[in-house]
Amino acid sequence: MSTRQTVGLEQATLKFCINEARQERVIVTRQGKPVALVIGIDEEQLELGSDDSFWKLIEERRTQDTISREQLEKSINSD
Repeated sequence: MSTRQTVGLEQATLKFCINEARQERVIVTRQGKPVALVIGIDEEQLELGSDDSFWKLIEERRTQDTISREQLEKSINSD
């Protein structure tokens, strides 16, 4: 889901945003500036988002050492 649609706050309705978010991200703007992002979710995402063990796994991963994208690309290309 990499596409997105922009809609002005004056034209945005909850029904429209929900319907569109099932297919693409919806950026709501006020005076041309983004103020909200509406993203559709499915059951699996909802379950993961409320699962304590999932968030513990995320917290643990964030404490681990990482490499930059540039380092990753270099290691992939050196093979």
